[in-house]
Amino acid sequence: MKIVVCVKQVPDSAAKMTVENGQVSWGEAPLVINPWDEYAVEAALVQKEAHGGDVIAVSLGGESAKEALKHALAMGCSEAVLISDPALAGADSQAVAKALAAAIRKIGDVDLVTFGRQAIDGDMGVTAAQTARILGWPALTLVSRISQLDSSSRTIQVERSVEDGRQVVQGKLPAVISVVKDFGEPRYPSFMGIRKASRANIPTWGLGDLGLAAPVSVVSWPKVENPPAREIKTEIIAGSSAQEIAEQLADKLLAEKVL
Repeated sequence: MKIVVCVKQVPDSAAKMTVENGQVSWGEAPLVINPWDEYAVEAALVQKEAHGGDVIAVSLGGESAKEALKHALAMGCSEAVLISDPALAGADSQAVAKALAAAIRKIGDVDLVTFGRQAIDGDMGVTAAQTARILGWPALTLVSRISQLDSSSRTIQVERSVEDGRQVVQGKLPAVISVVKDFGEPRYPSFMGIRKASRANIPTWGLGDLGLAAPVSVVSWPKVENPPAREIKTEIIAGSSAQEIAEQLADKLLAEKVL
């Protein structure tokens, strides 16, 4: 079985975003693998252990994105590929999906593609479904458990985490899934895995290697601003008893038209 897991490099989840001169800044925050994508890597590795085969990690970004790929390799992925091209700078999710789909086709004979639920920087959660649509494969999203995967009948059955509970869905392979944290805690990179990843030769594919022209983004962000500052005043209500304090609080809430 051949599985592709798509990962992204993002600022650390503790980073605070600001806008400086119209440009988004994450300050000195380190860049890390998208936390949701660790669950996608775990899902891919569980299937590899159950059915054999290879797990290939794929990321799109600059040279620094290789660090996210090395994290995936340290967790247990077999290979990694970076998609990098100046024409992809500022690409929206649809353009990214086109590049990822082309890379998956180039890898060839892929049975399953796993994504994290969403990226913590963009928070859109649509790239998995968009990639599946371009490939013409089923998209099974919000997966909390792969209950059945049969390579002979080419079927997959999953449980989806939905607002009102769990939903069982079945589809045909090859398929694309996005994974939520209910799938299970991702494994830590092993010491041997980290050493292997540090020596890994990660190829870089440009748009020419993928047989693609520069994809056109249909969504852009013409202007980004910090939210307006809010002035907050704090007042302590004093009184000789809880009853008196409560009455004063009620009067102030009525005066401010909160109630």
